[in-house]
Amino acid sequence: MHRDRPTFVSHLECSMTGERYEADRLHGLSRVGRPLLVRYELEALGQAVSRDAIAARPTDLWRWRELLPVRRTASIVSLGEIETPLVPIPRSGGPGAIVKDEGRLPTGSFKARGLVMAVAMARELGVTRIAMPTNGNAGAALAAYAARCGIETVVLCPEETPEVNVREIAAQGARVWRVNGQIDECGAIVARGAAEGRWFDFSTLKEPYRIEGKKTMGLELAAQFGWELPDAIFYPTGGGTGLIGMWKAFDEMERLGWIGSKRPRMYAVQASGCAPIVRAFEAGVDHAERWEDAATVAAGIRVPRAVGDFLILRAVRESGGRALAVGDPAILTAVDEAARKDGLLLCPEGGATLAAYRQALADGLVDPEERTVLFNCATGLKYPMPPADNWLDRNAEIDLASL
Repeated sequence: MHRDRPTFVSHLECSMTGERYEADRLHGLSRVGRPLLVRYELEALGQAVSRDAIAARPTDLWRWRELLPVRRTASIVSLGEIETPLVPIPRSGGPGAIVKDEGRLPTGSFKARGLVMAVAMARELGVTRIAMPTNGNAGAALAAYAARCGIETVVLCPEETPEVNVREIAAQGARVWRVNGQIDECGAIVARGAAEGRWFDFSTLKEPYRIEGKKTMGLELAAQFGWELPDAIFYPTGGGTGLIGMWKAFDEMERLGWIGSKRPRMYAVQASGCAPIVRAFEAGVDHAERWEDAATVAAGIRVPRAVGDFLILRAVRESGGRALAVGDPAILTAVDEAARKDGLLLCPEGGATLAAYRQALADGLVDPEERTVLFNCATGLKYPMPPADNWLDRNAEIDLASL
């Protein structure tokens, strides 16, 4: 394959057994049914580019191109993936609370990071039709990027998926279907079609490249913090791709000599109505049993079973962090207070990270002065808001003091 971009992929590797798989070929899960991880020739990469050279580039996702898998420039599909800002929230969170606001990305969520990479690689490897289950934002990102490069898409959504997400997916050209089930049950339908050769399965972690897009969150954090990492990260965890990706990014950067061995404590945040990772963490096991009757206002983390459960739990434990669950009332209160006190409109999943952080402060797990990053994974504008019903009749006498 002609390489006209400097990339250093050496092979793919089973995340459970370490078995090697050839790069530049289409892969799903490994032989033992676990995610594949992309591995790089890091010594050659380090000789080819320095962190200072990367720091001098425009601050978009593609500044990290040597650490990404796309080989052909023509394969890149982009809608303008910016580096997302760090926004302090001192009044609702405290002096150490910093939100990484992923809602600024194309299609309004951090799913753009994973899907831009996965779609670019699908394009590079000749995929023409993709299917995926989604709770909303991932489907929107897939539809947008696939539309841009002419790949056909079929998207299955649980029936509780927010209406705006379903319509957004349809508007961007996907064939979207509501399903009377949860996301893993949608995924089972997608898997059946993939087994029959009808499409390529783009379910979370069932292809290797979404992790590579999501790991750019970790690369960005290192650059934004002056090549040191924050003390703690609170991450809304459904499939957990971003948490796994960041942990991978930290390891790659240390091996390159770009950062030291310090790691943030990783807090995997779930809703108490769907908390399989929390249950597995507290039980001290490596795999999470399916969570039955999952229900939460935070649709993006309503994932009853994650194929990368052991990778999430490994990162949390190795970092000295925890898996934490918060209830819907705490989530909605956090969303309300971040908006009213700090002017930042969080999505429910972002609200979950703030709620979990506040609980962690109260429990002494986190020091208020520690630099702690909370991920807001989507713009709050996609979600229902409380009514605002005040009304003025301009023709009547108005008591201005009462306004």
